[in-house]
Amino acid sequence: MTMTSPETIALAGTAPRHTVAGTYGNSTSLAFRCRANRFALIRPLIERIIAENGRCRILDLGGTEYYWNIFGSYVADHPVEIDLVNFEAGATRNPKIRSLAGDATDLGAFDDMSYDLVHSNSVIEHVGSWKQMMAMAANVRRLAPAYYVQTPYFWFPIEPHFRVPAFQWMPEQVRARLLMRYNLGFGGRRHTFDAAMRAVQSAVLLDRRQMAELFPDARIEAERFYGFTKSLMAIREG
Repeated sequence: MTMTSPETIALAGTAPRHTVAGTYGNSTSLAFRCRANRFALIRPLIERIIAENGRCRILDLGGTEYYWNIFGSYVADHPVEIDLVNFEAGATRNPKIRSLAGDATDLGAFDDMSYDLVHSNSVIEHVGSWKQMMAMAANVRRLAPAYYVQTPYFWFPIEPHFRVPAFQWMPEQVRARLLMRYNLGFGGRRHTFDAAMRAVQSAVLLDRRQMAELFPDARIEAERFYGFTKSLMAIREG
């Protein structure tokens, strides 16, 4: 299990209607296409660093190898090295990608500015309370001169993890009961109220003011979908 978005909300009782592989590994899915489009913001950061340093060392908090495969042969064709940090280390096929064990909110073992770019996609909303979000954001800012952090937007009308309109705006108690009654999103129907509440509290969506507070030295970009802001990206160029 990684610390990245869909995986952290498992805690399920029945088989989920949507799967991570089926959604994020499917080139025809909206989620896949959105991630591919976001690379237009990430690529210039990487290429500027390569132009200045000859290579780009990337720390991806909560990342996966299949996420980087979305961008085709880019990793293979460029001097990049990527360290994925999740609660548990795993095997990787690409020799340029390593998997390390760690917690995005507690990275004291990593030296300041030990990477060129910190990257994180749909993770900060899963690390816990505001205090834990602040801890992750502090690590992002200190570990590299440049960073890119993406998160789903609180005011987008469809909650991305549970696939329910306005789900994030409902009281927690209502959301928990819905998860116990229906098979929603990536986690499947929960059979206990404890599991349902854990799932509800595992994803805390952010708005623009919160992102600006977490990343005061970044510009905040909006990803739009049919006129609505779908996600926010905090970007510092270094």
